[in-house]
Amino acid sequence: MSGWRGFVAAGGALVALATVLGALGAHALQGRLGEQSLHAYDTAVRYHFYHALGLIAIGLTARVLDAGLLRWAGLFVIAGIVLFSGSLYALTFGAPRPLGAITPLGGLSLIAGWVLFVIAVVSARRV
Repeated sequence: MSGWRGFVAAGGALVALATVLGALGAHALQGRLGEQSLHAYDTAVRYHFYHALGLIAIGLTARVLDAGLLRWAGLFVIAGIVLFSGSLYALTFGAPRPLGAITPLGGLSLIAGWVLFVIAVVSARRV
């Protein structure tokens, strides 16, 4: 992922994917999944969507601030989306339960990404 454009583009692609997966959940999965699975799927889509939008914000921030930590923040957010939402998507579709151990690691990655974002913004100088 190189530069601010990469994070904005990745965020846009991830928003598009979250929209598709949200529509799938709303239309194709209703009535096919149990309540608990649907709840997990909805949580995955919601976190996926919010953090994909946040990734766009990280990219736009990197456009105006010079902070190497913003790159790390973006990478941690991407990893968090993959690990957190990805593991919930997989569990929804029948992946082995032990895969659920990855979900909290994704949450920690998201938190780390946003903490790095805050540190980067507070300590950065303008480009």
